[in-house]
Amino acid sequence: MNKLIIQITSGKGPAECCRVVFRIREIMLKQAAKKGIIISEIDNKKTDIAGTLLSVTLSAQGDKLQKFVQEWKGTVQWIAQSPYRPNHKRKNWFAGVSIFELKEFPKWDLKDVKIETCRASGPGGQNVNKVETAVRGVHLPSGIQVLSMDSRSQLENKKVCLERLEAKVMSWQAEELACDQQIQWLTHTSLGRGNAVKVFKEKL
Repeated sequence: MNKLIIQITSGKGPAECCRVVFRIREIMLKQAAKKGIIISEIDNKKTDIAGTLLSVTLSAQGDKLQKFVQEWKGTVQWIAQSPYRPNHKRKNWFAGVSIFELKEFPKWDLKDVKIETCRASGPGGQNVNKVETAVRGVHLPSGIQVLSMDSRSQLENKKVCLERLEAKVMSWQAEELACDQQIQWLTHTSLGRGNAVKVFKEKL
């Protein structure tokens, strides 16, 4: 079974483009389910507006994956009146979809991770435990940190911490790769009007 990473980004566009990212994720999940493709969300970056996302990173696996992702790879155009600025003249909004194979990512190495233990604190500064059960993981090359204090077991918190940290690092790496792709797209003007791989004409 094939497995790929999908990065959907607003490309630093306005709120309407962030809404497009959110809608693309919805449509992609529904289509994938019908085709027997399993998609799980690795990470996302929210905005202050409900129903919008700056970017989202997905993990996808399935036997018909390549055909599915090729239909999405590139620039998606959404033609609609702005839901946030009713009098705005612009009606064309864009989002980019990047596809990556796992081999494009640096190998996950625990040697790059620093693990620290600390006390899990509750509301009002009260200690949940008198022992250090919370676990903080730091990915040294990127500086990304994750704190896990879900369980009273330090061992379980460490396991959860490493899983979340790996997902965060993978999302960060996908963003770096997507940024490089966007620069290439812009260079070849493929983010311009008329070069979209998909065009939607419906309410945002």
